[in-house]
Amino acid sequence: MNKDFIKMIPAWFAEDIGDGDHTTLSSIPANAIGKSQLIIKEDGILCGVEVAREIFKAFDPELKMTVFIEDGTPVKYGDIAFVVEGKIQSLLQTERLMLNIMQRLSGVATRTHEYQRELEGTKTKVLDTRKTTPGLRMLEKYAVAMGGGKNHRIGLFDMILLKDNHVDFAGGITQAINGAKNYLKEKGKDLKIEIEVRNFDELQEVLGCGGVDRIMLDNFSVEDTRKAVEIIGGRYETESSGGITLKTLRDYAECGVDYISVGALTHSVKSLDMSFKAVE
Repeated sequence: MNKDFIKMIPAWFAEDIGDGDHTTLSSIPANAIGKSQLIIKEDGILCGVEVAREIFKAFDPELKMTVFIEDGTPVKYGDIAFVVEGKIQSLLQTERLMLNIMQRLSGVATRTHEYQRELEGTKTKVLDTRKTTPGLRMLEKYAVAMGGGKNHRIGLFDMILLKDNHVDFAGGITQAINGAKNYLKEKGKDLKIEIEVRNFDELQEVLGCGGVDRIMLDNFSVEDTRKAVEIIGGRYETESSGGITLKTLRDYAECGVDYISVGALTHSVKSLDMSFKAVE
């Protein structure tokens, strides 16, 4: 996994601890040693173990972490994911930060798994979007992958995605595509080009212009999606997007699209319930 998040850990601690965890410092002797375990309290997909490891290491390198369940593994109520042993003051001061990350990422992985499971038997893959928590994008996209989904572009830099506003500001479909192709040639960049279409007229213009890698069918009905996939005929990758829910997901997949992008994988996820409790 990408470990750029490590440089953010000091800021995470500063936000939570400030000038000191006065509750812990006033009630627990500095030399007291103990052990805590991460207890799963809800069925789902575990994610964030490696992040937790780095959190513990950054705060107190002497903390010893013993992992029983790795990222991407299905978990059930009562499972023990890992045990951490060391200074009790360190265990208490790292607890909430670690749990916030673990619960959030496990929630994303669990939601993604639910969506991808609904697609079993089809060729369609569920994609995430850029609707992520600022500063946590790479971790949330990692969680999507752990849940069985696929990452769309990471940001604005690794793919060209011509959406409705780009098309409108550029003056139309053809102008937007040609502008993208010329830009890539001038800059010597090798990036995929995807374009969003809102209706069949725009779809036909894309097919006439060519030069793209994927066509996004935005807010098409199931019936129109099926028709659009037939028109495209496998010449380009296809992606459905716009208001698709777990209830309607399979209907779109059965139209034959390659991908379905779902912002809800990251923007409205319920965290997976778990706790970090002292081992008696």
